[in-house]
Amino acid sequence: MKYNYRAKNKGGSIQTGTVVAGSQEKAESLLAENGLVIIGLEVQQEDFLAKLNPFGRSVSNKELVIFSRQLSTLISARVPIIQALRILQDQITSKYLLVVLGDLISSVENGDSLSSAMAKHPEVFGNVYISLVKSGEIAGSLDRSLVYLADQLEKDYELKSKVKSAMTYPTFVLSALVIVGLLMFKFVLPKLTSVLEEQGGSLPPISLALIAMTKFFGQYWWTVILAIVSLILGIRFYINTTPGRYQWDTLKIRLPIIGDIFQKIYLARFSRNLATLVVGGIPIIKALQIVSEIINNVIYRDILMDTVGKIQAGKSISEGLSGHKEFPNLVTQMVRVGEQTAQLDDIMSKLASFYEKEVDNKVNTLTTLMEPLIMIVLGLGVGALVAGILMPIYNMASTAG
Repeated sequence: MKYNYRAKNKGGSIQTGTVVAGSQEKAESLLAENGLVIIGLEVQQEDFLAKLNPFGRSVSNKELVIFSRQLSTLISARVPIIQALRILQDQITSKYLLVVLGDLISSVENGDSLSSAMAKHPEVFGNVYISLVKSGEIAGSLDRSLVYLADQLEKDYELKSKVKSAMTYPTFVLSALVIVGLLMFKFVLPKLTSVLEEQGGSLPPISLALIAMTKFFGQYWWTVILAIVSLILGIRFYINTTPGRYQWDTLKIRLPIIGDIFQKIYLARFSRNLATLVVGGIPIIKALQIVSEIINNVIYRDILMDTVGKIQAGKSISEGLSGHKEFPNLVTQMVRVGEQTAQLDDIMSKLASFYEKEVDNKVNTLTTLMEPLIMIVLGLGVGALVAGILMPIYNMASTAG
């Protein structure tokens, strides 16, 4: 909880600021320890607009990496947890992370462990993060757990960034094409098609089709836009339902070219997170349950939960994963080797690196293929415009001449 204070310092000057504490008594104690004589102390109210703003209530992967590394450095230097968290308050720029950090301080002061305090903020600290922090607390190696978490978060961030940056260009171009096409049907083509209609005579089928489409869009443009928006919202709503989510996640891994990229992303995510949890000393069943929740695909989630059941029945991980085409033979064989050599964490880390490189190569190839495809679409659009509108107008002008 945050408190606004007004106090006199040792020099007799008035000083104002904020202090984070679990209660008013602790806030007063902290100020007194710093040689301040309290004049006024009140709870800081959270901004109402900040509560309503969904974009301000998140922490980026980069900010979490920096937080983890700084906290690890302080803990390895034997700085007490509460003092380390207070020091970080002056280093963090994210407003929401500052709010979360204040709550962590309050919770730890009230007797909670750091992992229990973090568990109150699952939107910031995921299951993997909380589990490894808890494991580090039990083993007395919290600093090493935080360093390892920061390393894994960086690798995950790099993978996501590569995919996003590769898809930005084609997404932008295709969006621009749709917008330009809509604007042409609304403002440009009506004037050109009116010239054709005024001249009369027989027109080629492509010209008649363009005229019909232009008239329809001119009268019902708002219906077209509303239909597009409704379709997008309807698809999003359906995906959030149980059958919709299953169909969507199945489609993602079955699509040509793109499906292969999604599969490799899920396999990289599975391998990386399982390696992270095994290194952190998390029991294998608990680790697979956590990975099933964060892999972000219900098909893979069900396979992993089925594998958990088989492990509980006495089978190995590789036996549980085998027979599922979503997990290639390479994965099951590598897992089997890791189990037999007691080096599952090392094997899974290497497997994750392999699939991350595969994703990088596939995405680069897809981006290269998208450029000529976009040029073909542009060429077809320009060709239709020339054949359906400009050529008939040119022919009419030549005949009149």
